[in-house]
Amino acid sequence: MKNFQDILNIARRTIQNEASAIKELEGFIDDEFAEIVQKILAMKGRLIISGIGKSATIGLKIVSTLNSTGTPAVFMHAADAIHGDLGIIQEHDIVMCISKSGNTPEIKVLVPLIKQFGNTLIGMVGDTSSFLAEQADYIINCSVKRETCPNNLAPTTSTTAQLVMGDALSIALLECRGFTAADFAKYHPGGTLGKRLYLRVADLVVHNEKPMVAPDSPIQDVIVEMTAKRLGATAVIDNGKIVGIITDGDLRRVIHQNRFSQTLVAADIMGKSPKTIHDIEMAVNALEQIRTHHITQLLVVDNNDQYAGIVHLHDLLREGIL
Repeated sequence: MKNFQDILNIARRTIQNEASAIKELEGFIDDEFAEIVQKILAMKGRLIISGIGKSATIGLKIVSTLNSTGTPAVFMHAADAIHGDLGIIQEHDIVMCISKSGNTPEIKVLVPLIKQFGNTLIGMVGDTSSFLAEQADYIINCSVKRETCPNNLAPTTSTTAQLVMGDALSIALLECRGFTAADFAKYHPGGTLGKRLYLRVADLVVHNEKPMVAPDSPIQDVIVEMTAKRLGATAVIDNGKIVGIITDGDLRRVIHQNRFSQTLVAADIMGKSPKTIHDIEMAVNALEQIRTHHITQLLVVDNNDQYAGIVHLHDLLREGIL
């Protein structure tokens, strides 16, 4: 039985071994890698990625990353390919086979068929003298000296190397395409990530009430307006312009300081430098301002700097931005 320190040492050694192997991959990034990127950028079809075993699992992840960053990709399991799934491959597609050994039986059957179709073949291999490496038009070298598994058997360092090379390929393609956050949002419209990328302040404020009072509004009217609109604040508007804000906190401070009087008006208690945000700003920017200034709401203005409403922290919570 291993003690706590033994377990910690094993885990740290694993990370160190894999980190060292990944560092060595830099030496395999060469002109051929750049040619592969250019070939994929110019393709009229899709990048078909195939593999078997753990390499298939890595292939699925690479396909997912490529699709989400602007490169159309499809996964084709090597075993299924030779039992009917070869129909996935179309005339203008490029095929990338992932294999540590490059000599698995399924790869040896699959590769000649791909060559027969006339598709460009990329081999992501851990053995540059393997069958796959010799048959491929291009090679991405993922060689590692050994697995971090003490028996040098379980795919560990090798699959990490494949994953990292897949990321290197994906990011190179992404940057060559000039792929932006806005582009990314198109492929991620659902969930919190999508909302952080596309949801704007205008999308939130349109659903809220629009509390406002004049500078000379009596304190009673201020309380009624804030209570009716239920946003914890009201803008103070003079001649169409924002001149201040009154929050629940302002009212509490007036009462706590024994300054409350029926003669008070909005101008007497308003904050004169309210934080504002334009309605075209991303909702995530509103969250950043709210956090920075330790407040719970922002006054929103439109393109003409006219008061458009209030965005509240609760709006951001409701949409999952926080």
